[in-house]
Amino acid sequence: MPWSKNDYPDSWKNLDENVRNKAIEIGNALLRENYEEGRAIAIATDRAEKSAQDDGDQPVFHIKEHDKGWQLQQEGKDRAIFTESTKGELEDKAKPYVAKHHGKLVIHKADGSEELTLYDN
Repeated sequence: MPWSKNDYPDSWKNLDENVRNKAIEIGNALLRENYEEGRAIAIATDRAEKSAQDDGDQPVFHIKEHDKGWQLQQEGKDRAIFTESTKGELEDKAKPYVAKHHGKLVIHKADGSEELTLYDN
C-alpha cells in the first residue's frame, strides 16, 4: 500500500515535514520495486535524512593556509574559528569541532586546492 502525507509509518511521525515527505517519496519508489515494507521504511528514512543534510543544512568548514599559519573558517563567515602555526595542529583541533557541529570539513593544500573532504554525508 503506498504511503501519503496523511498515511505513513509510525516511525516517520517525528521526522521534520520535509524529511518525512522525502521518505514517503523514496519509500513508495522502493515499494514499487518490490522491496519488503520494513526494509523500504529503513532505507527511505536513511536516504531522506541524508538528502536533508545535503540540501545545505550541513555547515561547511575549511582548513586553509593564511599569513600566520593555518586557519579553520566556516564557509560564508569572515572570522577564523581557530588558527595554528601548523596544519597538523589545526587538524587535531578542527576535526572534533566540525564533527560536534555535524559539519563537512574541507582540507586545502598550501596552494589553495582541495586535498581532502571529511564528514561529507
